[in-house]
Amino acid sequence: MRLPPPGALALLSGLAFMAACAATMKVGAPIEGLERDQRDQFDRGRKGFERVFTPRTGLGPLFNETSCAGCHEDPVSGGSGEESELHVAAYSRGGVCDPLIEKGGPVIQHKVTPELKAALGIDSEPVPAGATAKGTRTSPALFGLGLLDAVPDEEILALADPDDADGDGISGRPNRNYDGRLGRFGRKALVPTLDEFIAGAYVAEQGITNPSVPDEETIGGKPVPEGVDLVPDPEIDRKALEDTIDFVRFLAPPPSQELTGAAKHGRKIFSQIRCDRCHVPVLKTGEHAVEGLSNREVAAYTDLLLHDMGPELSDICLGLASPSEFRTQPLMGLRLSHRFLHDGRAKTIEEAVRMHGGEASAARDRFNALPPDGRNALLEFLKSL
Repeated sequence: MRLPPPGALALLSGLAFMAACAATMKVGAPIEGLERDQRDQFDRGRKGFERVFTPRTGLGPLFNETSCAGCHEDPVSGGSGEESELHVAAYSRGGVCDPLIEKGGPVIQHKVTPELKAALGIDSEPVPAGATAKGTRTSPALFGLGLLDAVPDEEILALADPDDADGDGISGRPNRNYDGRLGRFGRKALVPTLDEFIAGAYVAEQGITNPSVPDEETIGGKPVPEGVDLVPDPEIDRKALEDTIDFVRFLAPPPSQELTGAAKHGRKIFSQIRCDRCHVPVLKTGEHAVEGLSNREVAAYTDLLLHDMGPELSDICLGLASPSEFRTQPLMGLRLSHRFLHDGRAKTIEEAVRMHGGEASAARDRFNALPPDGRNALLEFLKSL
């Protein structure tokens, strides 16, 4: 795995000016550098993101929420949510992962429209037969995802060390979509682009078909009953889909808080105990048609790679990701979260750190070995992000 560049901490200090500028921004604001028409796209997209669907406007017949903002609302549209949902998959001993797509998986929808309930008498999507594991997923914040989408593949791949060639015990590796493209979105980093991530979520979470995903999911592997779906597919048009994508694409990372003396010390400890080997402090975007996304340094604290987190956190496979492998969660906006880890089992940042296993075991043990003032300084730094 590539280590952070020698000047990483200096670079973060160099970002102090950016942080000072960002301090005038509000959470949920668009990135800087947008042109007028792009700001208009952002505002239109927010309305689409907050649009509440009904069965007569395309909702369902299986769904988890009635709007994008229904799961991503805290503290503003695009933030995290209190909801939890169920994901399933089948993992064979040979390392082959079946996401059970033909049987309705991997996202289980917890709600049904009245029409579907009348037709089949069910209250939620059935768990597919053959699922070998289940996993709980919380709703993550979407701030800054447009910047992560703009990071070149080469930058991510340069951080990978799948065979642990440097012997540091950390062997981050990329996940890849079923067509071989590099993944980066989702808890298992399966989805390659933000466009696909949003288009897929429309169907998986709301049952809203669109030009990118025009087909309705099955009901437990069986076709949707006749007369249940009240709106012809696709249920939203290309413009509505792109407006919502642009809202998320242009959402800025939450502005960083000014660091106290203790938090500055905690930032050094973050590097000293090697948390930064996976939570890489800074990624850089490449050339982009949108000036606000082009050649930007992003204090995302992630490498967008898969890491083995140990058996206690293990749940489902997805793509090349084994049940115990997860993408390094970006830490930008961490202070706005109320639940931590992929399933929300940790109620505090400290609990989340102590639950790290697998490749993160050594960093966790170094955290546990810190004197109380060192641990508190590190936690103060993390709570500033």
